[in-house]
Amino acid sequence: MVFAPLAPIIPRMPLYNTPPMDDACYSALKAKDARFDGCFYTGVTSTGIYCRPVCRVRTPRRENCRFFAHAAQAEQAGFRPCLRCRPELAPHAPAQSHDPDARTWSIQDASSILAGQAARMLDTPEAWSEAAPTVQRLAERLGVSDRHLRRIFDAQFGVSPVQYLQTRRLLSAKQLLTDTALAVTQVARLSGFASVRRFNAAFAEHYALNPTQLRREGAARGPGTVDAGIHVKLAYRPPYDADAMLQFFATRQIAGIEEISLASGHLRLGKTLAVQDGNKRYTGWLVASFDVSRSQVDLRVSDSLCDVLPQVMARVRAMLDLDADPQAINNLLHARFPLGDGLRVPGALNGFELAVRAVLGQQITVAAARTLAMRLVERFGERVETPFAGLTRLFPTPAALADASGDGLGQLGIVKQRQAAIQAIASAMSDGSLQLHAGVDIPATIAALKALPGIGDWTAQYIAMRALRWPDAFPAGDVALHKALGVQDSRHPAKEAQAASQAWQPWRSYAVIRAWASLPAVARNAAKATITIK
Repeated sequence: MVFAPLAPIIPRMPLYNTPPMDDACYSALKAKDARFDGCFYTGVTSTGIYCRPVCRVRTPRRENCRFFAHAAQAEQAGFRPCLRCRPELAPHAPAQSHDPDARTWSIQDASSILAGQAARMLDTPEAWSEAAPTVQRLAERLGVSDRHLRRIFDAQFGVSPVQYLQTRRLLSAKQLLTDTALAVTQVARLSGFASVRRFNAAFAEHYALNPTQLRREGAARGPGTVDAGIHVKLAYRPPYDADAMLQFFATRQIAGIEEISLASGHLRLGKTLAVQDGNKRYTGWLVASFDVSRSQVDLRVSDSLCDVLPQVMARVRAMLDLDADPQAINNLLHARFPLGDGLRVPGALNGFELAVRAVLGQQITVAAARTLAMRLVERFGERVETPFAGLTRLFPTPAALADASGDGLGQLGIVKQRQAAIQAIASAMSDGSLQLHAGVDIPATIAALKALPGIGDWTAQYIAMRALRWPDAFPAGDVALHKALGVQDSRHPAKEAQAASQAWQPWRSYAVIRAWASLPAVARNAAKATITIK
């Protein structure tokens, strides 16, 4: 699909008092432009409803439209979510990306960065519970006073942190009520409400509906040969090269824990996973199928994971990079990498798994690393029941690999240096001194990784790019990257690559993916690219 340019570009800031920007939003609304899905919402004064830009209803008159950068702003202004386009399905608002080393702070001021960090924390399902840390504790984590956090949050988003969080809870509940057959009591708990009574009251106050009114006959079902599990939908902004994303995973597919289909019209990824929630561990499977025509992913999750469904959905969004903002990324990178507009950064469901696989892949081919990983799973991964013949095991836990003997790992063909690195990561994850997920302190986590035996800058940056979801990671020492960038300095290639990368901040992770994708010397058209990573 070819997208025509839309001018002026819609900026990443509140839209509730900026009429010139409203004109750009109205142009996107008239075009039903999916590139701006989740970037703004339209409140229609004649109906009291707010919609996504892709809503297929008749376009309202310009004078009846108000535009908001976030759903929370629209709800604070008294609008209710549209039952047709369903704002809860929209990709999350583009993240305020920045360089934690303060090299790109000229792009946006410190207050907007801080507000963006707070919003990302509130977007995580773990923050939805009413027993979760208060705004005061959130402020303490960010190193500011709660008064300052409330002030800068309101200035950036037009709502308070509590209002932002309440909207996130209610929209999550709305999706679960509409798409699944989960009991209302379970939906209330998963959405962060302490009781059904409080849930019903909040729903009635904000949406003028009883939660059961959103129920449809039967839960929504996604495509697939096995109709088991819970079905939900996850939207993304085009362009998105789904073929390249799944090809990346297929090249590294580990038998037993992953199963990828690249058949035309059936782009599908199946995977087993375990989710630790407090003291309880849940295990199961998921299948993510791309519906390219609708710019969404149909996700099926095993019933065994229903108690952690929001966490699973968030992990899948991160793994498939569904919340990326291609407009902002392509504005910076298209001139240098014109064939990569649809490429995303492949993530991971589990940071520990990704870290171990990164260590196994140090200085060897992808095929050799895949073989070692398959042996590791076969030896140390526990069995799991699924309806799929190709999904039979879970990736080994940190405790299992921390307790593994050197002989046990050595028999798999893993050399001592990598044994030490894997067991150091496993031990740090087991005792809680290391966490590998989006939302951690990036510089501190990279430093902690590099302090472990056998972990250098390449591995730490690769983990930051895929597990920590840092959009500005850059493995400057990567040989394949040097080749792709045409580095000439044979004595200091990393230094030359690092210097070249400054122009691509804060999206260097995406530049890396595009550079790697440019390596194969084969004919390709402008809409396709296959990722090959050394």
